[in-house]
Amino acid sequence: MEKIILAFSFLLTFVGFSFAQATPAKAKKGTTASATAKPATAAVHAKKDGTADMRYKENKNGAKAQTTTHLKKDGTADKRFKENKAK
Repeated sequence: MEKIILAFSFLLTFVGFSFAQATPAKAKKGTTASATAKPATAAVHAKKDGTADMRYKENKNGAKAQTTTHLKKDGTADKRFKENKAK
């Protein structure tokens, strides 16, 4: 009887280990930041990840010149905001 209980407990232990290994690995912080960074197109001074460095005057003026529109997740204009409504 003791051998059956011992064998059953080992079986449950190994089943538990197999489920613990089945979880997907999480992404590292360094890889997600560089993958989601948006490269600046006309930046004179850029950071290592390619985005504009806002410490410089040229990049600040370039950011102000861009029109910021509010978009939905699918990329269409969000009509709740004044600049996106038809005139």
